[in-house]
Amino acid sequence: MERSRVSLKWLEAFQAVARHGSIRGGAQSLGLSMSTVSHHLGCLETTLGARLLDHSKRPMRLTPAGETLLRRVDEAMWILRKGVSDIWSSDLRSLIRLLRIAYIEDLETDVGPALVQTLSDAMPLCDFSVLTRPTHEVIDLLESEQVDIGVASSMASQRIGIIEDPIVHDPFIVVLPADVSHPITSVSALLGLQDTLPLIRHSRKQQIGQQIEAHLRRIKARFPERMEFESTHAILSMVAAKRGWTITTALAFARAERYHETLVALPFPGRAFSRTLALFCREDLPSSIRLLVERSLRDTLQRHVLDPVHEKYPWVRASLAMTQPREAVSTSGKADSSAALKS
Repeated sequence: MERSRVSLKWLEAFQAVARHGSIRGGAQSLGLSMSTVSHHLGCLETTLGARLLDHSKRPMRLTPAGETLLRRVDEAMWILRKGVSDIWSSDLRSLIRLLRIAYIEDLETDVGPALVQTLSDAMPLCDFSVLTRPTHEVIDLLESEQVDIGVASSMASQRIGIIEDPIVHDPFIVVLPADVSHPITSVSALLGLQDTLPLIRHSRKQQIGQQIEAHLRRIKARFPERMEFESTHAILSMVAAKRGWTITTALAFARAERYHETLVALPFPGRAFSRTLALFCREDLPSSIRLLVERSLRDTLQRHVLDPVHEKYPWVRASLAMTQPREAVSTSGKADSSAALKS
C-alpha cells in the first residue's frame, strides 16, 4: 500500500482551525504562528486536491469535504491519544507535562491556589497554566481544548467530550448590610426593602445570574432593575457600603471575609435553591489525573470553605455540603477511557 503523504501536523492544524472558526484561534490553541497554520492547511488541501474551508465566511466554515474529513480526523486523533495513554507509565510524575486549569472567581483567592499547589507537589515535573473565568467561559475553554480542567457551576446539559463530576452543593443565600433591622422571614420582607435598599444583581450574562433570575420568576418575585455586576467582590462591596442587598451563594460569600463584619448572611426565605459546583475534565485526560484532581479539590474545599463556614454559620451546614464522590476508576481499563495530553 502506498504510504500516506498527509502529515499529522497538517491534520492537527485543520482540526484546530475547524473548531475555532479562524486561523488565528486555531494558531493560538496550538501555540503556532498564523503563517505556520496557514501553510499546514495549504499543504493539506493541495495534497488532498480539495477545498476544506470556506474562507469567505466569518466565522470560517467547513466545506462538505471539510466536514467529512473533520469527522474522521476527530476519530483518528482520539485513537492516537488513547494509544499513547495505553503505553505511557501510570507514574503521575512523568504522565503530564502541562496541565491547563480554569476556575470561577469564587475560588481564586485560596481554593484555586491551594489546589494547584497540591497538584504541583504530586506532579513536580508538570507545568501549570491557570485562568479565572465565569462558568460559561470555562466550558467554552474546555470545548475548544484551551484548558484540560475546569471548576465551575454544573451545567443543565451534558457536553460532548467533557466529563462532569459534581463536587459540592452551594446554596443561595441573602446578604444584607449588618445594621438592617428589618426582619427577613419571607420574600415579601425582601420586597419591602426596595424603597431603601435595592437588589444588587449578579450579571445575567453569567450562569449564576441566570439561575437567580429563573428562581425569582418561579416564585413570582419581581425586583426593580437597578444595578448588576459580573464580580461577586464588587457586589458584596456595594452591599457593605449599604447601597443595597444581594442574593449570592454561601461559597461566594465565604470568599469575601474582608466584608463579613459589615454584612449579615441569612438563608433564602421560602423556597430554597442552590447550585452545584462541579469538576469538568476533558475525556482525553487520563483517569488517574482526573481522580487526583477530584480528591485534591474535595480536600481543599473541605478545609478552606466548608469547615470554617460550618463553624461560623451552623445554619448552612445541611445545605452547603459535599456530594458523594464518583466510584474510583478501575486501573484495569474497564472504566472510563483515558488518553494523554499533548506534552
